[in-house]
Amino acid sequence: MSEPLVPPVAMPAAPALTILYVDDEPQSCKWFARTFSDEFRILTATSVDAALVLLHAHAADLAVLVTDYRMPQRDGLDLLRVVLRDYRHLVRLLATGYAEKALAIAAVNEGQVFRILEKPLDAEATRQALRDALALHRQQSLQRMVHENRVTAMRDTLGFLAHELNTPLTTVRGYMAALRDRLLPADAASAPGVASFSEGSAGEVLAALAAAERQALYCQSLVSSFVQSARDAYPGAASQSVAASSLLKALLDEYPFDGDERSWVGSVLEADFILPGRRDLLYLVLCTLTKNALLALRDRPQPSLQIWLGLDPATQRCCIRFTDNGPGIAPELLARLGLEPATTRAATGGHGMGLVLCRRVLQSLGGSMLITSPPGQGACVTLYFQSFPVDKPGKITL
Repeated sequence: MSEPLVPPVAMPAAPALTILYVDDEPQSCKWFARTFSDEFRILTATSVDAALVLLHAHAADLAVLVTDYRMPQRDGLDLLRVVLRDYRHLVRLLATGYAEKALAIAAVNEGQVFRILEKPLDAEATRQALRDALALHRQQSLQRMVHENRVTAMRDTLGFLAHELNTPLTTVRGYMAALRDRLLPADAASAPGVASFSEGSAGEVLAALAAAERQALYCQSLVSSFVQSARDAYPGAASQSVAASSLLKALLDEYPFDGDERSWVGSVLEADFILPGRRDLLYLVLCTLTKNALLALRDRPQPSLQIWLGLDPATQRCCIRFTDNGPGIAPELLARLGLEPATTRAATGGHGMGLVLCRRVLQSLGGSMLITSPPGQGACVTLYFQSFPVDKPGKITL
């Protein structure tokens, strides 16, 4: 996918610069520390076991391992194998005075060493090798961070998609179960291939089928949006942008409104702007906020949801604002919404992850989400973006 849901990757603030040198000769360790401590932080060990103790204690600070090969009891290759297994973030170098081809092959294959240094060590060549090893460590650290952020982004994105698909799919299952329960048993007089259903009022079955179709089409539109986003992530694909008005129009056209819910929703475009980030995630945010508002408005005498796009006069930031006249949110719950799993619908199966994921999306784009609920005045959710107005058409109802 093209962009992460989580905030962008930052460069490591203070990469580890500690180098561990292992040699069974104490004088060699002293020379190495004295020669290179002017530029690097140096730790030394005179055996494999002593090195493993230091590795366990200082793993997070260590960047490079330089080990001698010939040592009593356990040799350098043994240490390299352990480090490759348990401390893969270290860049590994082997120092040896034995120019044996078999040793070099084993060091590369089994220890995956970055470089082999010939003893006695040349100060300048060794210094350059250490610089190169630290540069490789920084590069690999950044790559690991990028990878970890991508994995987190993928997990959160898939979780958001699954969260939003769950409600319509559950609704479709409910409609299908109701139709099954209303199916009348066939009798001798029934025409072949014809099914009969009982109805409390005329048109109930067709209405249920139509509602199930709307929910299925909504699920399909969500999945299609994510598939397109995955295609856009391929190298060479043109970057995609979407206007706020276009995304709102898609929401109003594609959302599976139930019954007369569409008539509850009004929208005003005061100023249009280009949205940052991916359409699929932003569309999910709008769908989540719409769903939450509609659920809150059920059983209200005159339900109303107003969606406003424009430049917030107070902050001069582009925003999309959802305002409803529902029952509002209790103050103790309001403080937690979006920051942790909290919901006004716990009794009916809500778990509060939707707003948490919405906030993550906004934060990943450099934006923010503000939830307010004045007592007795419903709820208001404002999405702020780092965008600039591209059009000020006056107030236009979409």
